[in-house]
Amino acid sequence: MADKLASFDFGALVAAIQQTHEYMAAQAGRAVNISLTLRNWVIGCYIQKYDQNGADRAKYGSQILEHLAKELQKSLDRCYTARYLRLCRQLYSTYPQIRKSLISEFGRPGKGKSAISELPALPATDDSAIVPTASPQLLVPGNKLVDKLSFTHFVELIKLDDSLKRTFYEIECIRGNWSVRELKRQIGSLYYERLGLSVDKEKLAELAQAGADRLEAAIEKNPEVMRYGL
Repeated sequence: MADKLASFDFGALVAAIQQTHEYMAAQAGRAVNISLTLRNWVIGCYIQKYDQNGADRAKYGSQILEHLAKELQKSLDRCYTARYLRLCRQLYSTYPQIRKSLISEFGRPGKGKSAISELPALPATDDSAIVPTASPQLLVPGNKLVDKLSFTHFVELIKLDDSLKRTFYEIECIRGNWSVRELKRQIGSLYYERLGLSVDKEKLAELAQAGADRLEAAIEKNPEVMRYGL
């Protein structure tokens, strides 16, 4: 221990503080990203519930999101535009598996009430509101998606109508630690199509399943690798 302390010079002090700052900033950023995605998923859930069963739904017609945005902007952030709220609803509809992530992140039992219990009750999953997937076995678990991808990643992914194609990009995005910019570039360069997978669904299903298996194995072996890109 004495030798280690003796070698702890000013340069080492600076480096230690820099590393600590960067690590903690990454942790804080990750926590913010997770909360933002889960918040938007919950907002989407409430909107979907109202859109289907709202007592006064007919009053607002097809302009419900515009009316909602106007009302929310009176007291909340101006980010709540009709377009943003539409993305929240799409996130909920496209990624039903995020529900488990929400429960595991905020619903852990403790001495007092869990954070999720303070929210208005979430409606049960409505299968009619969920975008069909090629196969339940190919779904990337919600906690893996939320842990690694930001809401901005999801904004790009929900633009993809083909669920198998979307799964392919989810896996590649997580495995390659892609930024949003890189994800957009890969989609724009027709990476999926250039691999010939768009016309060979069986091959894509095999690759997607293999990718999901490798992803699961990598996280189980070393969670920090996939979580922080170390």
